[in-house]
Amino acid sequence: MTRWTARPETADDAAAVRGILLAAFPTDAEAGIVDALRADPEAWIDGLSMVATGPDGTPVGYALLSRCHVDSHPALALAPCAVLPSAQRTGAGSAAIRAALDAARAQGENLVVVLGHADYYPRFGFVPASRLGIRAPSEVPDEAMMALALDDSRPVPSGTIRYPAALSA
Repeated sequence: MTRWTARPETADDAAAVRGILLAAFPTDAEAGIVDALRADPEAWIDGLSMVATGPDGTPVGYALLSRCHVDSHPALALAPCAVLPSAQRTGAGSAAIRAALDAARAQGENLVVVLGHADYYPRFGFVPASRLGIRAPSEVPDEAMMALALDDSRPVPSGTIRYPAALSA
């Protein structure tokens, strides 16, 4: 089994990240979202864009946390997450996500939301956001809108998620 290493994305990784996104998704929409988030100083947070690399250092997985809000309270949105098809189901995506969550904790962040597969994200501690009084900005299945409190000693805001423009389109 491959041992993945996750680290913050560098400027030199931009082309590899784009390649991962283009290979993992049927359109270039996610690659465009990442480009737009990088250009948005209110959404982009240095150190919260993670790549998972194999033994040779080549990026194969990606996870991004960007600034969103729950009502007026700062939170993070986990999106997009992607893995090259040849490395899917090997732990590369999990390595990138765990590294992003650990980095967010280290930066003092408290809340992460994700709209995704209800069978995948609970392994990281995500629960239905509705349990925390958090609502999606549009109609989505309750089990798909999830949230994770990074610090159990801090209060979690309730309200409606407000995504940055790149994730709202």
